[in-house]
Amino acid sequence: MSVVPSMKELWLDRYSDQIGRGRHEVVTPALLLDLDKAKRNISAMAQRFQELPAALRPHIKVHKSIELARLEVEAGAIGVACATAWEAIAMAEGGIEDVLIANELVQPDKIRLIAALAKDHRITVAVDDVGNIEQLSAAAREADSVFEVLIEIDVGMGRCGVRTSKESLPLAERIASLPGVVMRGVQGYEGHCMLEPDPALRLEKVRRANAKLVDAAGFLAEHGHPSEVVSAGGTGTYAITGANPAITEVQAGSYTLMDCFHTSLVPGDFEVALTVLGTVVSRQGNTVILDIGRKSVSTDLALPPMLSYPDAKVRQYAEEHALFDFPSTPTLAIGDTVEIMAGYAPTTVNLYDVFHIVENEVVTDIWPITPRGPGRPLALR
Repeated sequence: MSVVPSMKELWLDRYSDQIGRGRHEVVTPALLLDLDKAKRNISAMAQRFQELPAALRPHIKVHKSIELARLEVEAGAIGVACATAWEAIAMAEGGIEDVLIANELVQPDKIRLIAALAKDHRITVAVDDVGNIEQLSAAAREADSVFEVLIEIDVGMGRCGVRTSKESLPLAERIASLPGVVMRGVQGYEGHCMLEPDPALRLEKVRRANAKLVDAAGFLAEHGHPSEVVSAGGTGTYAITGANPAITEVQAGSYTLMDCFHTSLVPGDFEVALTVLGTVVSRQGNTVILDIGRKSVSTDLALPPMLSYPDAKVRQYAEEHALFDFPSTPTLAIGDTVEIMAGYAPTTVNLYDVFHIVENEVVTDIWPITPRGPGRPLALR
C-alpha cells in the first residue's frame, strides 16, 4: 500500500465533518491552509526563478505535503529537498521524480529503506564522511540501486559538512572508487545568514557563504571531480543565492506558507497562507485567552500574533493557552475565533496531522501532513 492514498483516506474519514464549513467555523485549534494564497506564492516564486540563473528545489520539511510538492513541481521546480528518510519516501511514492535528502543518512535501517527506494526513484543524499559513503555503497550494491550524493560543505552554520575544500577531496575520491554511489555535486546551506536582521550585512554574509561553496566546487573540479549540482539557499536568501551564476539550485521552501520569521526577511514578497485558528475561551479584563498554546503553534524565532488584531500584545504562550492583552476593552467575545500567524511554519506544521484546505473562505478538502514528527509515514508502521 502506498503512503499517500492511505493517509488521505484516513484523515478524510476523520475530518469529513469539517469540509464545507467556513474558515472560522472549524473545530479549533486547526491548521488552515489558504490554497488560493499558497498557489499565488508558488506562482510568484516560480516567476522569480525564471529570471534567475539557478533552478528551484523547494524544501518540503516546511509543509510535508505531497499535494503542495506536486503544485511546486508543476509550476517549474526541478524536484524537492527533504530533511529525513521518511519525507523522501513520502515524496517519491507520491510521484516526485527527483528527491534530495539534504542531510546525512547514517542509521542502517533508514539506509536500507532508501537504498531500496533508489532502485526505482532518483534519490540524492548529502555526505560528509568517508565511512558513511562506504555504508551507502554497500547498501546500494545489496539493493542493486544507486545513490547520487552531494558532498556537504560547511559554509558557516557550524553544523554538518566538511569545513574546508581540501577536506572534501578524499570524499570525492572515495565516491569515485566505489560502486553504487555517484557524485552529483556539492551543497552548502547558509541558514546562519538568515538570522542577520540587517539586510546589507545579510547580503555580505550570504555572498561570503556562497563563495565558500562555489570555491569548494571549483577545487573539486580542478582535481577531476566536477559538480553538476551546486545546491544552497532558502527563502530568506533566495534572491541573493539564486542570482549567483555558479549556484545551480536553491532549496527555498517556506515561501509557500510563510510565517512571522520569513515575513520579516522578505517583507511583501509572499502572502501568509498558513494560519492557526483558535477560539476565545476566556476574557479577563482586557486580556483575551485562546485555546492555542505551544502545543498547537510554534513560537520558534518569533511570537505568533493575531492577524486581525495588531494592537493585541502577546503576554504568554502556555502549553494550551495564548494570552493577549488589548489596549482597551476587546471586541472579541467568548466563542469567537481568531487566526494566528505561526512564528515558524515548519515546527507549527509538524504539530498537526492535517491541513484544513480553504478556498474562497470555505474548507474544501483535508490534506495529510506526512510524515509529521520523527516517525515513519503511516503505511510503513
